[in-house]
Amino acid sequence: MLPANLLFTSLLLASSVAALSPLLDSWHARPHVPYVDEPDDSVSVFHVSTNEQISSYKETYYFDQLIDHNNHKLGTFKQRYWHSYEFYEPGGTIVLMTPGEVSADGFTGYLTNSTINGMIMQATNGAGIVLEHRFFGKSNPYPDLSVKSLRVHTIQQSIDDLEYFAKNVKLPMPGGDKVTPDKAPWIMIGGSYPGALVSYAMHNKPGLFWAGYSSSGVVQAIGHFWGYFEPIRQSMPKNCSADVEAVIGYVDKILDSGNATAIHDMKAIFGLEGIAHDDDFGAAMKLPFNYWQEGSIESESVGFYQFCDALEVDKGKSAPASGWGLDHALKAWGAFWKDGFYNAACGNSTAEACFGTHDPTSSSWNNTELSDGRSWNWLLCNQFGFWMIGASEGHPTLVSRHLTAQYNERGCQYDFPGAFEGPKKLSILNALAVNKAYGGWNVTTDRLIFANGQRDPWREATVAADGASFPKNDLQPHLLSDGFHCSDMLASEGKSKAVKEVQDKAVEYMTKWYADWKKTKA
Repeated sequence: MLPANLLFTSLLLASSVAALSPLLDSWHARPHVPYVDEPDDSVSVFHVSTNEQISSYKETYYFDQLIDHNNHKLGTFKQRYWHSYEFYEPGGTIVLMTPGEVSADGFTGYLTNSTINGMIMQATNGAGIVLEHRFFGKSNPYPDLSVKSLRVHTIQQSIDDLEYFAKNVKLPMPGGDKVTPDKAPWIMIGGSYPGALVSYAMHNKPGLFWAGYSSSGVVQAIGHFWGYFEPIRQSMPKNCSADVEAVIGYVDKILDSGNATAIHDMKAIFGLEGIAHDDDFGAAMKLPFNYWQEGSIESESVGFYQFCDALEVDKGKSAPASGWGLDHALKAWGAFWKDGFYNAACGNSTAEACFGTHDPTSSSWNNTELSDGRSWNWLLCNQFGFWMIGASEGHPTLVSRHLTAQYNERGCQYDFPGAFEGPKKLSILNALAVNKAYGGWNVTTDRLIFANGQRDPWREATVAADGASFPKNDLQPHLLSDGFHCSDMLASEGKSKAVKEVQDKAVEYMTKWYADWKKTKA
């Protein structure tokens, strides 16, 4: 077991999350693109063939983007982007990515060959662009995130942004005003939600992008997304999954009983007897599983394995595959909370103040100040769902079945007053509408690569979901590695042979498709 001080260091993530929003699970488990080390400011950038010094990777540019693509009279807003033509040669590709649901600050590393973007740029004489997504970072159409402002924050508006940008931007490089999609092969790359945007945009705007690369693309919107925990359950140590399932089974049995004394005593094992509502308690118990998404080939899921160690290592000895059993696991999980996790997550707050979500008058709700978390929650509430809840009856679950979709939908109604009331109350129909509009699992698009990791908790929303079956097609390759979420986007993750094979194969496909494009212009 790792020293306690290292455990508490990793737990700081939980603290920062808990302080931001009562919608703990939707905020914490955003399917974001992985960060990569940014280029050093002191390093000069030179064109690869002319040796001409070009602008810094970190120089910020601004594009006048339409506020509403259905009503141009509303005007424009400043959309930030970053650009490099280090590898560009006339006739080369234009490689575009958006980091999606986070500020684009800190993503200029995707202009270098330390990422799949740069590998593809280098192989196809390409220039690179990192474009900030509307309503994230500093690319906001309006100065607040009121429901009125957020009406133009939709998947379709984001796709229309990509089209308007590609057709109108004048890139800050020689010939940068002559590389629109009708004159140059544009390639879109994205991971996670932006990975889904790659598929959505190519489905919705045929011909806009010559090719696409979707890493861990969450293409299938799923309202009740208990499948988030399936790759975790399948990949985590067997002793840990066995004991977690035993504890959660016990927890749900006590909650189902309705016996107030028994429920109080059970919550007290974790120091959470102050949580008044059972779904809030279920959400709190879910927190350690959020660490899994931070895993990588290099570090795996350090915080998560520390949680498992707390349950499965006793006096230096690890439990067998069947686990230690309910009694030991229950006490160990309780000690995990009391010995540091609670303090890291909640500080001096009471359990109800930290985890309670049932008070519609709480100041935590409907904070309309600019915030990436609120912007992402709007997309979840309005379109995607992705409610991470307990598994359906009859299936093993790592999370209490008292954590239901209603927990999240109530949060949407409190956080966005008036947006989801009455007949517009949230349901799985929102997710179904997304899948119908953009193809979901069933998209058929040429020159679109899907790359996924077996250990990605979002895998069930990707084309690599369990049970998914697709015909082999070299115009829509499906590549799978042993990676985590978007592992294949980083060159450093190529330490895994399987991830490296995915990266090499992707570059091979892109090189061929680039050659095919040049033939069409010959």
